[in-house]
Amino acid sequence: MRGAVLRQTGDEGLDVVDDLEIVDPGPGQVKIKIEATGVCHSDLSGMNGTIPQPAPAVLGHEGAGTILELGEGVTSVAVGDHVIIAWSPPCGTCVNCVDRKSPHLCAAFMGGMGDTKYTEDGNPLFGFAGAGTWAEEMIMPEQGVVKIDDDVPFNVASLIGCAVMTGVGAVINTAKVEPGSSVVVFGCGGVGISVIQGARIAGAAEIVAVDLVDEKLETAKQFGATHSVKPEDLAALQPEIGHGDGFDYAFEAIGSSVTMRAAYDAARRGGTAVIVGVGKMDDMVSFSAFELFYSEKALLSSYYGSTDVRSDFHLLLRLWRQGKLDLEGMITREIEIDDINEALGAMARGEVVRQVIKL
Repeated sequence: MRGAVLRQTGDEGLDVVDDLEIVDPGPGQVKIKIEATGVCHSDLSGMNGTIPQPAPAVLGHEGAGTILELGEGVTSVAVGDHVIIAWSPPCGTCVNCVDRKSPHLCAAFMGGMGDTKYTEDGNPLFGFAGAGTWAEEMIMPEQGVVKIDDDVPFNVASLIGCAVMTGVGAVINTAKVEPGSSVVVFGCGGVGISVIQGARIAGAAEIVAVDLVDEKLETAKQFGATHSVKPEDLAALQPEIGHGDGFDYAFEAIGSSVTMRAAYDAARRGGTAVIVGVGKMDDMVSFSAFELFYSEKALLSSYYGSTDVRSDFHLLLRLWRQGKLDLEGMITREIEIDDINEALGAMARGEVVRQVIKL
């Protein structure tokens, strides 16, 4: 079958091959035919090493498709079911899933990042982030798929598996943004746009989008931003927002120590800064001991939107059905897998918000 393979960490492009073979689903696993899969900036982070990932690997981690085959003991889904891939699934029984009610922090399947999911000429290949959606078929634990209604378009469903859930979840689950509050969002890619939509859904009074790219700033307004500025213009705008002393909530959706620090600074005294972007392990953020005491700001990180995929995927689909969450508008274009390297380049240059591969 066809798929897009990262040969070595640091490679600037992927090999699109047609001779992949998929392993059989083991006990508790399912085989999925991928119908649509998103092109996410995190895949670029997997290529350059920001996100650790063994290579060679099939990339891709947000997708939707149809169940083809069940491993022994699988009962939660059936052959033919339409599903969304959850790249960080909860086991449902551990201390995080049950006692702490934080299923997004479940680490039961983290070891799966090093599992063989495919072979090529008899050689093993991994799946990015334990998934690997940039192939025609894939294997996941049954907890890593969430059944959806058959009338949900696959291209729409695919985006929920990562970018939309991460961004909206950061607002409603991690920060718990309150109606009438002021919000600033650093970075207007797929995750940042989802943060903006989440803030709009939560009832924020002012939503300020910050980005370097004019087209992204215009896009942000289409999705609910009340203001959009480049970083150098934020200070001049800030006195006009809320009480003029900073934002109630500041979100960072880029993954850079510079913008993480900027988000913390933009939050008012007593406000909340939420780090959503994935940064490099050696990219350090510095704070003074006094400011941490004096500012009384909450500095939060948001992993996968602090989500319980089993319920929150369906929450997002209900919001989409009621016209409160725009998913179709986030799909800048649909591509074939042969165009993946051009698509990755366009995303790295900031030219597109979201692309979907049709398989």
